[in-house]
Amino acid sequence: MIKVSIIVPVYNVEKYLENCLETLVNQTLQEIEIIVVNDGATDSSPDIIRKFAQKYSNIIALEKPNGGLSDARNYGLPYAKGEYIGYVDSDDYVDYDMYERLYNKAKEGDYDVVECDLHHVFPDGSIDTEIGERITDKKEMLMMGRSVVWNKIYKRDWLVDTGVIFPKGCIYEDVEFFVKLVPHIHTYSYVDAASIYYVQRGDSINNKQTLKTLDILTILQHIKDYYVENELFEEYKEALEFFYTRILLCSSFSRM
Repeated sequence: MIKVSIIVPVYNVEKYLENCLETLVNQTLQEIEIIVVNDGATDSSPDIIRKFAQKYSNIIALEKPNGGLSDARNYGLPYAKGEYIGYVDSDDYVDYDMYERLYNKAKEGDYDVVECDLHHVFPDGSIDTEIGERITDKKEMLMMGRSVVWNKIYKRDWLVDTGVIFPKGCIYEDVEFFVKLVPHIHTYSYVDAASIYYVQRGDSINNKQTLKTLDILTILQHIKDYYVENELFEEYKEALEFFYTRILLCSSFSRM
C-alpha cells in the first residue's frame, strides 16, 4: 500500500534537482512513491531523473511537453496511488522525516489536509524559519491561511472528489488551488515541525517583475467565478473580501 504519493514537477532545475530527490528517496516513511514529471526540460534535468529512476524503484518518471508548473502537477495526479498526495517543487528540499510526520498526523485524525511549517533558504546560505498560525476555521483560512501547496499533504480520494486542479498558464497557481479547496475541507491539522526548505531563487518566475504579476487578477476572477457557480459566494463573501484586499494591496501591488 502506498501511503503518500509525492508529485515533483521538473523544468530546467539541474542545479537543485539532485538535492531535492535525495531528500525524497531517503524518507523515513517507506511506503511512498515519487512521481517526477519532466515538463519538457532542456537542461540536464532529464538525465538526473533517469539516474534516480534506475536506482530507486519507487520513482515514477513521466515526460510531457512543456506546459508550466500547474500543468505538470495536474498531469502527475492521475498516476498517484497513495492515500495522500504531496507536492514538492524541484528546487526545494525536505527533512527526511517530513512525510512520516505528516502521514502519522493525518491518520491520527483522518484529516483531509495536514500542514507543516517551513524554512526560507536565501542565496547567502541563511535560513529563516516561518511558523504559521494554527487555523482550522474555514473563513479564517481564507483570510490568513498559507496557500502554498508544498507544505501539506492531501487525502487523495477527497482531493479528487473536489475536482479542484491547478490553473494552467498562470503564476499564483497555489492561491487559486488553496482558496478553491477551502470550502470542501472537513478536517485540517498541523504538525509542530518546520520540515520543508523553500529555496529563494533570484531567477524564479515569482521573483521577476513582469506583466505576469498581473496574473493575480485572473486568479482572483477564477476564484470568484468558482464561488458564485458553486453557490458558495454569499457564505464566504466577507472572508473573500478580506482575502482579496490583503493579497492585492499587501502582496501583489506592493510587488509591482
